[in-house]
Amino acid sequence: MQDLIFPPSFQWGVATSSYQIEGAVSEDGRAPSIWDTFSHQPGKVDNDDTGDVACDHYHRWQSDLDMIKGLGVDAYRFSIAWPRVQPLGSGAWNPLGLGFYDRLVDGLLERGIAPHVTLYHWDLPQALQDKGGWAARDTVQRFVDYALAMAERLGDRAASFATHNEPWVTSVLGNQTGLFAPGLKDPVIARRVAHHLLLSHGMALQAIRAAGVKTPLGIVLNQSPATPATSSAEDIALAAREYALFVRWFAEPLLLGRYPEAPDLPICEALQPGDLETIAQPLDFLGINYYTRIWSSTSNPPVPAPHACGTSDMGWENYPEGLTELLCGLKRDYPLPPIFITENGMANRDVVIDGKVDDQPRIEYMRTHLQAVKAAMNAGVDVRGFFYWSLMDNFEWSSGYAKRFGLFHVDYKTQVRTPKESAHWYRRLIEQQPSA
Repeated sequence: MQDLIFPPSFQWGVATSSYQIEGAVSEDGRAPSIWDTFSHQPGKVDNDDTGDVACDHYHRWQSDLDMIKGLGVDAYRFSIAWPRVQPLGSGAWNPLGLGFYDRLVDGLLERGIAPHVTLYHWDLPQALQDKGGWAARDTVQRFVDYALAMAERLGDRAASFATHNEPWVTSVLGNQTGLFAPGLKDPVIARRVAHHLLLSHGMALQAIRAAGVKTPLGIVLNQSPATPATSSAEDIALAAREYALFVRWFAEPLLLGRYPEAPDLPICEALQPGDLETIAQPLDFLGINYYTRIWSSTSNPPVPAPHACGTSDMGWENYPEGLTELLCGLKRDYPLPPIFITENGMANRDVVIDGKVDDQPRIEYMRTHLQAVKAAMNAGVDVRGFFYWSLMDNFEWSSGYAKRFGLFHVDYKTQVRTPKESAHWYRRLIEQQPSA
């Protein structure tokens, strides 16, 4: 581990999201989200799994926070379930839901762990979807009201607020391919959703700062470099287009105040005068989620990726060099704020044998990706922290409970958490870091 020594101020964390772990979907005033609706439609989620119980974190949060503290991390990234605190997405607030997050934040601080709050991790109140969801411009204002209320309530204790997690997923997987909630398949709506997500981010930052909240504010993007499978002009052009749609479409409005322009890129018809200026609010940080690269092949069948470092249980190529490539490319192309790696992790077919989970592939994944972060930092990229995804196995969206990303194995029948060898490895890595 001697090649994995980071600056004393570097933050070490783990991450989760509300619908993936909380359960208690109809308790204490919580109303349905789009993921409750989607997961209860037959065939939408593997094995017809739902997040009704998930990891039962809503009831087990105190022992889960003890588990986080035992890892030795100093930061925890989690999301607020909008329909738990404001059931209809507008109007009345739910004091029981608000109280849960008050206790969660206070419990983290009591354990010396910095609370990093994500305001939206895909669980839109179903009541808002019924009115058009993110395709309706009114939802932008509803989000701003929600974000401001959360910032005013928790801003004195939170270490940061991220407005959105992975707007590409919400727009494309949720509204263009239909693989995620709300399950729509309309590319025009998807672009409108993407624009409204970015606009709501900018307006939320304006409102929170105008209210005098001093907590660092940012957004989290899932990003990957795109590699042409061959040196052909067709593969090179495909890689450029896929990178533009995956990375530039979100980075450029945020960091440059414009959408990327190219003859074959779609136009966002929802754009109104002043929107881009609103979106391009100064960021205190940018969260980057990285899992694999985009492999761009126009051949039929496609040229296979080398997979030199293996693949995850999601079928994704393990390609740590892509994280260095991505970060250095972003630094080259944009005026970047400080960066946090807000998600990075691997699904593995983990089983408990004699009370242990030997997940060496995950340890190798973590080691090589942290080396990639270090290489980017050595090249001048300002990376301030790393959050492993995820703290524990959980509801992995349309894959249900079949895919395990956690440092802790969860037996969903008993809710027993078992530390994997990767958890012990991560704790030892953190223990050897220089103290601040």
